[in-house]
Amino acid sequence: MEHPDYNSPSALKEFMEQNGLAMQKKFGQNFMVSEQARKKIVGRLECSPNDTVWEVGPGLGSMTELLLKSCASVTAFEIDRAFISFLPQFFKTYEEEKKFSLVQGDVLKTWHKEWEKIPQGSSLKLFGNLPYNIAATFIADTITRRVLFSRCVFTVQKEVAERMAASPSSEDYSAFSVLCQWMYDVRLFMELPPAAFWPRPTVASEAVLLTPKKKTLECEDPAFFVRMVHALFASRRKTLSNNIKAILPPSVDSQSIFQSAGISKSQRAENLTVEEFLLLSQKARSAIMEVEK
Repeated sequence: MEHPDYNSPSALKEFMEQNGLAMQKKFGQNFMVSEQARKKIVGRLECSPNDTVWEVGPGLGSMTELLLKSCASVTAFEIDRAFISFLPQFFKTYEEEKKFSLVQGDVLKTWHKEWEKIPQGSSLKLFGNLPYNIAATFIADTITRRVLFSRCVFTVQKEVAERMAASPSSEDYSAFSVLCQWMYDVRLFMELPPAAFWPRPTVASEAVLLTPKKKTLECEDPAFFVRMVHALFASRRKTLSNNIKAILPPSVDSQSIFQSAGISKSQRAENLTVEEFLLLSQKARSAIMEVEK
């Protein structure tokens, strides 16, 4: 089955109407109709014949087609049942060659089983046009489970991208910034105006490249680290000493934690570097383990 012209809003609209399809606002759906932008963004993933690419939210497959042509094997995660019915028809040949597979449902609930199928040592890359809530939750989940992609390319709302790359003490610096920058170097490489999509969104978007840090910032308990980062950012106006209480047992003295880490308890989370978050996490975890002996 032939797919619609991905570069033509009118052709996409006609295809949707003829097949009784409708865009779902709750899924944040917009088709990228700029071929030049699609090629540049897919190119940044630097696919090779040995790569497996996870694509989150393929829609009708405009990016999927380019990924498959780059010789990569693609596993697409799609939640929209209407799109799910067409994707296997568009990419039947690739599916028969076992280069394309489709995982149905919410990626936040399905990715774990797919991860178990990936051979150890494989090059797994991540690609997608992600709504903010999916991006933040998915990245935190993979980091907590020690899953590191060899390369990630996302298209997200511009303000989300700015949060991912934000520096300490800036307005956009958040728990999401810390989690992204703990494991990856974050680079914003292409702004996309609303005209690059159909239907046109109300805000600009940005393409983001994540590459694993050359020097890994070690952490003994990633799950605790993620919890602590979120806790310390829970109330931005409150100090570290106030926010950290949410994750400490009553018997743990927070004052000693800050002293051993060499970090002022009167600071706010937005002023800490990723390294300082890791150090504070280590000291807090040690203090908890000590009282639980």
